[in-house]
Amino acid sequence: MQVEILNISGKKTTKKVELADTIFNAEPNDHCIYLDVKQYLANQRQGTHKSKERAEIARTTKKLKRQKGTGGARAGSMKSPLFVGGGRVFGPKPRDYSFKLNKKVKTLARISALSYKAKDNAITVLEDFNFDQPKTKNYVDLVKNLNLNDKKTLLVLGAANKNIYLSSRNVQTAKVISANDLNTYDILNAENVILSESSVKVIESILNK
Repeated sequence: MQVEILNISGKKTTKKVELADTIFNAEPNDHCIYLDVKQYLANQRQGTHKSKERAEIARTTKKLKRQKGTGGARAGSMKSPLFVGGGRVFGPKPRDYSFKLNKKVKTLARISALSYKAKDNAITVLEDFNFDQPKTKNYVDLVKNLNLNDKKTLLVLGAANKNIYLSSRNVQTAKVISANDLNTYDILNAENVILSESSVKVIESILNK
């Protein structure tokens, strides 16, 4: 499929780019998308949660009352989970939430996500550009020129660009990544995906392996 390339002013240029059907017009696989997004979110978790069990509580171990004759249940110490301030039963412990996912599944998930965006006409191709200095206003004007200022956007660059990244950092609805870091979650989380001209070839070289 052919897509016209826009400049940073939001106007059409004389150039067009051919988006590979194997990536942008493929049959989506929803289960692969689910697995890839699940892995991405799991990897974001620190897993440092921890609560103390009765063996770790610093409280007296003195027997509270006599064993029998009180009419109530036996109680060995104040560390019991039954008392306020006692240990927690089966509380959370530090753990690693990450899990393995095959490369082919991750590739198919990204292809599926891009195909969904292409079917929704939510992909814009922008000619390569650069900012002379990091300035939020420059990025806000860019998004406004593309009529996307009220949408959540993902800008994919062919290579990392510090000035563009820093310019977008204060814009809550914008995210900038390089093509090598493209992932399924970011694609689906954005309402519109903006591809720089150079990023198209990088994406195709990665996903067409």
